[in-house]
Amino acid sequence: MILKKNDKIELLIETVTSEGSGLGRYDGIAVFVRGAVPQDRIIAHIIKTSKSYAVGIIDKILSPSPCRIDSDCSSSDKCGGCSFRNMTYEEELKYKMNRIQDALKRIGHIDVTVDEIIGAENVNHYRNKAQYPVHIENGELSAGFYAYKSHRIITCQSCLLQPPEFEKGIEAFKTWVKKNNITSFDEKTGRGLLRHINFRKSFGTGEIMACAVINENDIPDRDFLVSLLLQAFEKLRSVVININKENTNVILGNETKTIWGSDKICDILLGKRFVISPESFYQINHDQCENLYKTVAEFADLKGSETVVDLYCGAGTIGLTLADKCRELVGIEIVPSAVENARENAIINNITNASFLCADASAGAEEVQKRGIKPDLVILDPPRKGCPAELLIAVEKMTVKRIVYVSCDSATLARDLSILVQMGYTVSKVKPVDMFPRTPHVETVCLLSKLNVKQHIEVELTMDEMDLTAAEKKASYEEIKAYVLEKFGIKVSHLYIAQVKRKCGIIERENYNKPKSEDSRQPKCPPEKEAAIRAALEHFRMIG
Repeated sequence: MILKKNDKIELLIETVTSEGSGLGRYDGIAVFVRGAVPQDRIIAHIIKTSKSYAVGIIDKILSPSPCRIDSDCSSSDKCGGCSFRNMTYEEELKYKMNRIQDALKRIGHIDVTVDEIIGAENVNHYRNKAQYPVHIENGELSAGFYAYKSHRIITCQSCLLQPPEFEKGIEAFKTWVKKNNITSFDEKTGRGLLRHINFRKSFGTGEIMACAVINENDIPDRDFLVSLLLQAFEKLRSVVININKENTNVILGNETKTIWGSDKICDILLGKRFVISPESFYQINHDQCENLYKTVAEFADLKGSETVVDLYCGAGTIGLTLADKCRELVGIEIVPSAVENARENAIINNITNASFLCADASAGAEEVQKRGIKPDLVILDPPRKGCPAELLIAVEKMTVKRIVYVSCDSATLARDLSILVQMGYTVSKVKPVDMFPRTPHVETVCLLSKLNVKQHIEVELTMDEMDLTAAEKKASYEEIKAYVLEKFGIKVSHLYIAQVKRKCGIIERENYNKPKSEDSRQPKCPPEKEAAIRAALEHFRMIG
């Protein structure tokens, strides 16, 4: 049977995807159903079809899964944030474990036992940061989060992931908006003042930072807004405005102004104090962050005489929690304000054996090598897209014995570990930490070691990983392939990806994936595979 839009089919949900949708198969075709739980037997109403996959919504639950529960959030079926509100936490942890194990085997071809995941004691109100997109109509402000795969705002200011006091902050902004006839930013016209409302809270000290992301250089009636926020937050420490005039979906701009209080807040992690600026990366779950860093320390197994290089160090949090266990710490981070925070954090904690470089991770790793620094341990904590190939090569040239890799994406982790294994490293330990309960995301800590550090192995890396345009740097071909396979259940080739990239205006090197002769014919990417590749390019923000 060929599935068509508006068909209703009986479907057994087998698993969930990396984005939290249920996955079942109908006559061999993958069917994705948002809100479905593994072992649910449902009637699915098909809303989208292609030759290789279909998308449906739940029309009726014939037989609920033993792990299905009632959602405790009225917005969870619409919001793009939580995916597992209708699943037991035990099943969620099981899924995350299996997903990491599967990615390591299927993408990385790595056979290693994944240790038991560290689950969270608190699955609600754990986030120390909230970024609310806003919409203002007739003077009334609506704040919430984006609907799944859209920029349509779902009003949900009382989100169960955020601290309850953030609701009071939204109410303060509502009053200020109405009094001053504030407008919201319109993505189509590029006009309007208020883009986002951001809050950060220190769970260690209780301090709160409020940030208005705006499309102008300043806001009206500053003092009134500050007075309202002081009433809302007992421990308000900082009020800032961030200026973002770009037509982009990136939330923060490059300039931040402090309009009241400090330009940062302070948190406490594992007994050490850390200052945080609005732009600084900082793990969003305080308690699980401590468990994550304890795992890093366990895997690092420092004896006191080692030199540690902390790449993607952010505000220095991972490295500085290890500083009293090593001889020297060198942190590398590209965000200037985060580097300033890291240096200040070292001073605050009386740490004298740490230094920090403001540089891209790859350039920083090369600079470390030029300075003759020979690390015994390298810590990698990259963003979701993982490490560029040139960084992994730079790390390998350091002849470092051990690497602790911290990842928030199992697919890019598996890809990078596969490259490091080719370089002679062995993956010896893997332990997940559930930093993001009720969402599909999970952190993983890996230990890699190389017995013979003098051994140098030439690794063949495809040129698409080594010679990339600015857009291509956001995701490698292998990352795109992995995303398409995991999300849509179909395989795509480098050739098809290259064809779609060219259609989208992402320029390839002149001879890449071109026929060897003018007469030869290349197969054209089928429409359903083109659609899946375009979805991947959108996911990695390589196209709009």
